[in-house]
Amino acid sequence: MQLNGKIVVVTGGGNGIGQAMCEAFHKAGAAKVVVADMDGVRAEAVASSVDGAAFTCDVGREKDIKQLVDVTEKRIGPIDLFCSNAGIGGGFDPMSVNAGGSSNEPWEKSWAIHVMAHVYAARYLVPLYKSRGGGYFLNTISAAGLLSQVGSPAYSTTKHAAVGFAENLAISHRADHIKVSILCPQGVDTNMLRSIPKGPQSGDGDLTPEQVAKDVIEGLDKETFLILPHKQVIDYMRKKTENYDRWIGGMAKIQAKMREEFGAK
Repeated sequence: MQLNGKIVVVTGGGNGIGQAMCEAFHKAGAAKVVVADMDGVRAEAVASSVDGAAFTCDVGREKDIKQLVDVTEKRIGPIDLFCSNAGIGGGFDPMSVNAGGSSNEPWEKSWAIHVMAHVYAARYLVPLYKSRGGGYFLNTISAAGLLSQVGSPAYSTTKHAAVGFAENLAISHRADHIKVSILCPQGVDTNMLRSIPKGPQSGDGDLTPEQVAKDVIEGLDKETFLILPHKQVIDYMRKKTENYDRWIGGMAKIQAKMREEFGAK
C-alpha cells in the first residue's frame, strides 16, 4: 500500500507507537491522518503536529468505534487504512500463584480493547471497503500474541485472540481485496512498557516507536500479513512449533527466574 494521498485512522494515536505511526504516515504523504485516543488533549496535540484531525475515542466501546468511522467518512472522506493500535498492559504479576486468579476486571478490559476493538472496526468498515473494492486494516498486536507473555495471562491470552481474529479477517475477505497486516513487536520504549518491571519482552532490546513506525511503512508497502520489528521472533515461533513441550519448559524456566528475581526485591 502506498500511503500518498490516503486517509488513515490511528487509534491510540496520542502517544507511543500510535503517535510515531501518525507522524510517519504524514511524512509519507497521507492526505489526512485521524488521530483517535482516549486522551483528547494528546490526540489534539498529535493531530496538530501532522495537520490531521483529532477524535476522542474509547476503542473498547462499540459506539465510539462506529462514531469514529461514521464521522471520518462523512467529514473527511473514505478511510483507506484503519490502524487498530490502542492497547493496555493488562496487568503484570510475575509472582502470581494462579494464572486464573485475578479478578474479572483486567480480563474484561483486555478483551474489550485487544479483541473487540478490532471486531468493531471490521464490523463497520468491511461493508464500506467491499462497496468500494477494497481497503486495509493494520492491527497492532504484540509478539505476545505469537509467543506468550510471562507474568500476564490476560494480556497474552487476548493478544493470541487478536491474532486469531486478524487471520480470519484476512482469510474471509481476501477475495474482497481487503488487506490485513498485524504488527507484533517485542519491547518498545513506550509509557506502557515503562509502567511494568523489566521482563523477557525486552530481552532482544527495546526499539523506539519511530523504528517500529518505519517497519510499519515497509510492511504496508509490501502488504505482508506479519510485520515483525524484532526479527528474532520468527525463530522463536519456529522453535515453539517444532517442539511445544520443550518451548513450554523453557518459558517455565523464565517464569521461575523472574519469581526469584522479584521475590528477592
